[in-house]
Amino acid sequence: MKLVGSTPSPYVRRIRLWLAEADYEFVDLNIYSEEGREVLRTYTPAMKIPMLVDGDQSVFDSRVIYRYLNDKMLKETLTLEQENAISLVDSLQESFIIQLMSLRSGIDIESNILILKLQEERIDQTLPVLEQMVRDGLFDNWQYPAICLFALLDWVTFRELYDFSAYSALENFRLEQLQRPIVQKTDPRQVA
Repeated sequence: MKLVGSTPSPYVRRIRLWLAEADYEFVDLNIYSEEGREVLRTYTPAMKIPMLVDGDQSVFDSRVIYRYLNDKMLKETLTLEQENAISLVDSLQESFIIQLMSLRSGIDIESNILILKLQEERIDQTLPVLEQMVRDGLFDNWQYPAICLFALLDWVTFRELYDFSAYSALENFRLEQLQRPIVQKTDPRQVA
């Protein structure tokens, strides 16, 4: 089994965290280099990471990879509430990625551009909901929803995109996970 991605990607990291004890090969690419993009083209026409190769099977997208592997390994069963929480995390992750890509493209993310205003609105609406979910214990178990939330929060902190000090439950949740060996092993700061 081969996981193709890049160390800094939060979507890749969530799969790596979830596969902590599994035997697989990790193909770590610099997806912004020409060489990395050439290699990525050989794996997926979508040019997105992560993607998984398992024998003759190719699986695209972190959520689909998780479902595929979880069905294969019978590792955990998620509730509808947990699935919805992952959807909120994914929405927030998208917004922060759009902000990062805008910054890297020389666009002021504070400008009055519709796509950026929509991301800001999503962030402002979603963070309090996730804060309450953490307080309510939805992420207490180190399962895929908690892993997704951690990967998001740590990536946003790593990229210095948001100050979570107003959300103490979210920040404490992130800090509590930092001692896990697999979290340390997959830390994007190692290659940044």
